[in-house]
Amino acid sequence: MGYNKFKILIVEDDRIISTSLQTILEAGGYRVISAERCMQGLMLFSSHQPDLVILDLGLPDEDGEYFLQQVRLESNTPILILSSRSDEQDKVSALDLGANDYITKPFGSEELLARIRAALRISHRSLQPAATGGVFQLADLTIDYDRRIVSLGGERIHLTQTEYNILALLSHNTGKVMTYSKIICQIWGSLDDGSVKKLQVNMANIRRKLGCSPGDNRFFVNELGVGYR
Repeated sequence: MGYNKFKILIVEDDRIISTSLQTILEAGGYRVISAERCMQGLMLFSSHQPDLVILDLGLPDEDGEYFLQQVRLESNTPILILSSRSDEQDKVSALDLGANDYITKPFGSEELLARIRAALRISHRSLQPAATGGVFQLADLTIDYDRRIVSLGGERIHLTQTEYNILALLSHNTGKVMTYSKIICQIWGSLDDGSVKKLQVNMANIRRKLGCSPGDNRFFVNELGVGYR
């Protein structure tokens, strides 16, 4: 298969997993470069400017979160965490530091490729609604940022100010997992004991107004214990 224009950096110290990843990605048409250590990964990131990074957290020289922090000082390049750490707090920490997604090992190749496609699609979409206004479109859902109007199938949906702000925030970050804490801090400014419940109630109202029944993931996916995509 011929290579497409996307270049992916793998930062993974397990050579078996790294080789497997490279095989999967190259079969999918991606160009691949790889590093086994955090500092080597940072050097390759700087010199090659990849379109996406697949990052392990358990690296031998520095924790993968250090790589994530350093890259986020200057770049919004999508970073997909691929880690054996399955603890909820590890996921939340990485996502709050700026990771776009988190997959727990072992992983399925089709799921991995689908998440890569989603991250690249969002990264290269020229939507900057927060700064320039404009219209967001997903299936039959439309958000007019300039007029703060939400419509579904051409019919206006009436949201409260808070519900609209949550929906707009999630749409600005389409395809990216937004943790509960990140959403709450951006919408209400601070966390308190009832914040997550308050967010969940607002999300339930948004889903209902958009005609989403329980388990309907047309517009949102709830990453249980972590946040929303």
